[in-house]
Amino acid sequence: MLLPRLPDAVPPARHEIAVSYISRLATLHGMDPQILWMQVTRPERDGAARRVPIPEQLAALTGRSVYALAGALPELRDPPPDWAMFRHATQVGCQLCDARHPGGRVVRLLPHHAYVCLRHGTWIGPPDIDHPAVDLSHLPDVIDAQRRHHLVLRRYGWQATYDAVLSAFMICAHIWADGRLPGEDFHTWNTWDSRTYTLIPYDHAAKSYSSYSTSKLFAAIYPEAIALAPLIASPYWRQMASGTTTEQARFFTEVSKRVTYPCNDPGRGDAVAHWAIADSWRPPSKPLTTYTPGRVRGKMSPLHASRVARHNNSVKWYSRIQRNQGRTLLFHNHLKPVLLRERTPQYVKWEGTVWHSSRTDDLMKEEVARRRKELQAGAARLRRQRTENARSNCTDQEWVVQ
Repeated sequence: MLLPRLPDAVPPARHEIAVSYISRLATLHGMDPQILWMQVTRPERDGAARRVPIPEQLAALTGRSVYALAGALPELRDPPPDWAMFRHATQVGCQLCDARHPGGRVVRLLPHHAYVCLRHGTWIGPPDIDHPAVDLSHLPDVIDAQRRHHLVLRRYGWQATYDAVLSAFMICAHIWADGRLPGEDFHTWNTWDSRTYTLIPYDHAAKSYSSYSTSKLFAAIYPEAIALAPLIASPYWRQMASGTTTEQARFFTEVSKRVTYPCNDPGRGDAVAHWAIADSWRPPSKPLTTYTPGRVRGKMSPLHASRVARHNNSVKWYSRIQRNQGRTLLFHNHLKPVLLRERTPQYVKWEGTVWHSSRTDDLMKEEVARRRKELQAGAARLRRQRTENARSNCTDQEWVVQ
């Protein structure tokens, strides 16, 4: 039985999750969100606790076609989208865009490439504490980086772009974490520090950096990360990075044109050289987890107390020590897919994983060479097996013709 149409059926926001939209409809009409949720959803399967929305019921409730609703709500699409193309965690977006959608907080499932709202010039970045989006009117290079991000996406596809941008973030974070060297007047660090002061100003009333958010540190290095991303996504430059010493020198020279490199201190690690040796010849990394559609409850839960406590602790430490921003980024969950790879040795502490991502010693090179030979041998065996299987299924005359 279809439900009667609501008198004020506001449209859904783009990339909004179903529970957020249903909760806003219930709030606008003075209804219990849980009751409305139960009316327009069904169990995911027999006996399952998770419930998924019924497109026809939601269409009857709002007076909008299923096609129109599915264009905004990814969970209503049939067939379902590739959830690996979206972030695994939901988040709030641009507060100026959300102001057009009454009824409460708008929670979205954004694709991996969404870092800046180009309509309003605000940073919506990777999922973090639900602070209002950051105004980027004084940082036009960050806004322009989002446009260049779209160009990389159209040229190389979402998976190569996803791996390239995260790898570039990791490289920039390592460069930022190394600290300045004596005698260096200009460095990319200066630009990143300047953007950080703009994004995270000092609050004299609270006597702290109350607007601090780790997501804003990603905004500080975003333009340089997007400058490096085409090199990491390009098959040509990946071949240069994994080739001979001369070819690698060409790759390192191209990197130095886009970000301050190399690091002249031999005691430090080299994240660029590590990526060239250990990862440039491998397929792009995939997301560690993907979004799971459906929910048990129909009410939007507030931020967990533990997340708020961790954020407040981060604000306290950043107010005391305004440095090591690069190290802070390396410990953020957003970079885990390129730091915690399947082939990376499993360290007991995260410090070991971060250290390994810039390791370039001879022992690491020997391990990479051995692993590379094993993968190449396995691929050769697989090709021979496929050829033998194809030949066994054909007669001799058919095989000669092929």
